[in-house]
Amino acid sequence: MFGNAPKAMWEKWIPPDAKNRIPLACRCLLVRDQGKTILLEAGIGAFFEPTLRARYGVVENSHVLVEGLQAIGVEPEDIDVIVLSHLHFDHAGGVLREYQPDTPLELVFPRATYVVGAEAWQRAVAPHARDRASFIPGLTNLLVASGRLELAASDRADALGDGFRFHRSSGHTPGLLLTEVEMPKGPVLFAADLIPGKAWVHLPITMGYDRYPELLIDEKMTILEDLLARNGRLFFTHDPNVALGTVRKDENGRFLVIDEQPALTQLQA
Repeated sequence: MFGNAPKAMWEKWIPPDAKNRIPLACRCLLVRDQGKTILLEAGIGAFFEPTLRARYGVVENSHVLVEGLQAIGVEPEDIDVIVLSHLHFDHAGGVLREYQPDTPLELVFPRATYVVGAEAWQRAVAPHARDRASFIPGLTNLLVASGRLELAASDRADALGDGFRFHRSSGHTPGLLLTEVEMPKGPVLFAADLIPGKAWVHLPITMGYDRYPELLIDEKMTILEDLLARNGRLFFTHDPNVALGTVRKDENGRFLVIDEQPALTQLQA
């Protein structure tokens, strides 16, 4: 998760366990806008069979996203739009129902329009050997068969209103779609795997999963400078403790985020 950064550095940010593992979230953002209920990403879900669940350290065997939505009165059929930054399993697996033996994969959100970046879609349809294992076999077929797939080729999507626009990044995976949500206090950017958590705001820090680390650093700098100028905030999908932070610089000119609320559950304007 920290690329070529030495353990002596990163273990101060997120201490590992005895097996050298660190806790990570798969956090999603729910937005209500002009009568639409919109979900930014779907997390890892519960589609893994038990062996793979153990391999990847998924501690829950139930569909946490569905349960979390139901806890605030939102059923799967209430979701109008799901924006997927890319189709790696820890970001898109939540669109699938829980694993059942000898049962084929099935989408869990029966009405949702699925928005995927056009380039990220092509990567999923024809993955490179380097990240083929990060995609879910059969998922693209299910999305096409639903008749509710929108491939976004610009900075807007027909399924979303004017208050949303996309940034693109290719350092992690080609065509990563970053959704910006307009807010009165400044924009909120769903940072996906460009900046998966607070520690990765530091420019040199990248992941071993990143396809082009140097490109990612350049893209990260551009995004952070832009958000800094506009009082922007970052929403983190993988940070185990911090959901949202405002972009700032310290006295040495290094980027940082000011936590708005650890483990944020509701985003205020």
